[in-house]
Amino acid sequence: MAHVVILGAGMGGMPAAYEMKAELGKDHEVTLINASEDFHFVPSNPWVGVGWRNRQDISFPIAPAVQRKKINFIAQKVSKIEANNNRIILANDEIIEYDYLLITTGPKLAFDEVPGLGPDGFTHSICTLGHAEKAYEGYQELLENPGPVVIGAAQGASCFGPAYEYVTIVDTALCKAKCRDKVPMTFITSEPYIGHLGLGGVGDSKSMLESELRNRHIKWISNAKIAKVEKGIMFVDEHNEQGEVIKQHEVPFNYSMMLPAFKGIDAVANVEKLCNPRGFVTVDEYQRNKTYPNIYAAGVCIAIPPVEATPVPTGTPKTGYMIESMVTAIVQNISSEIKGNAPTTTGTWNAICLADMGDTGAAFVAIPQIPPRNMTWFKKGKWVHIAKIAFEKYFLRKMKNGTSEPLYEKYVLKAMGIERLK
Repeated sequence: MAHVVILGAGMGGMPAAYEMKAELGKDHEVTLINASEDFHFVPSNPWVGVGWRNRQDISFPIAPAVQRKKINFIAQKVSKIEANNNRIILANDEIIEYDYLLITTGPKLAFDEVPGLGPDGFTHSICTLGHAEKAYEGYQELLENPGPVVIGAAQGASCFGPAYEYVTIVDTALCKAKCRDKVPMTFITSEPYIGHLGLGGVGDSKSMLESELRNRHIKWISNAKIAKVEKGIMFVDEHNEQGEVIKQHEVPFNYSMMLPAFKGIDAVANVEKLCNPRGFVTVDEYQRNKTYPNIYAAGVCIAIPPVEATPVPTGTPKTGYMIESMVTAIVQNISSEIKGNAPTTTGTWNAICLADMGDTGAAFVAIPQIPPRNMTWFKKGKWVHIAKIAFEKYFLRKMKNGTSEPLYEKYVLKAMGIERLK
């Protein structure tokens, strides 16, 4: 009997556990380990940040859901991975041995790389549910005391979509509250231009997103590096294409939400020869680490090089469809290895995204994610807003019921009118 351990029960880990158990059956053991007892739908965090969703709407207890599928569940943080001994030490000192390890932990949020950034400093975050709830508290204070708002993504960030979502959702929410006229808004991003998205742009994303911000009276500073944040003021260096500082801004704010750069979590980053210098797991085409071939990884925690060099550092996003594809490949490869065969399945590293904008939305497809591409598709419309709301309910229902279906391929592509991504 083989024992497969999955670290992290997020957008990659939960589907991985279900798919792994369905593939391996009762003859093998699957254990899911997560720092908290609940699953939550991360793509809904921007809505939580303005009070359009709450914790109960987008989360549920993991244990009852996975245990119905005969999957073990442990709600503990991981203190150490002893990769040479094929075992994990948990925060409560419990030791878990494994034959195969799948890491889907997501990132460590590197707020400390910018003085004053983050919930412990002077800006908010929507990276976790707890952060989004605190951001909503700040948003309520903004309604009581309207003033300048700054939203965006710091240098080194790799997940720009939620920043665009949140700035447009806040705009929509303020319009509904009839106080938008009292709130100047600025979008600050490390991207070399609006709509770069860490992907070198997708089709007309530059002109479409610039138009969207312009129509909403949202100013922007791109090629931006945040020097520091103090109470009510952000110090921003704007760069040219050569990476030289061309202007220094002091941007006032009553309320700010800034996405940070990501790193690997400590327990993963501390394993010798497992990760790159940022703590992201290095993997081959089969999603396994070369030093420890029985360790696989998927999602935000893996190392993917930037799409292109940019004047201010930007990372490459890992979208839901990409993560789903990685997970499916890993399940097939571990199954093959258990049967005594070599892994042969590779993930489809194509990017697809549904981004809500409060009262409309934008959807894009990039095949492959790194240009030049075989397919580029970017569209905007009310249907995206509706489709993302529907997908939230669909995904949560499927996770509660324990599905092993490819949800992005089944639902999101259908919503886009695309049958399948090759």
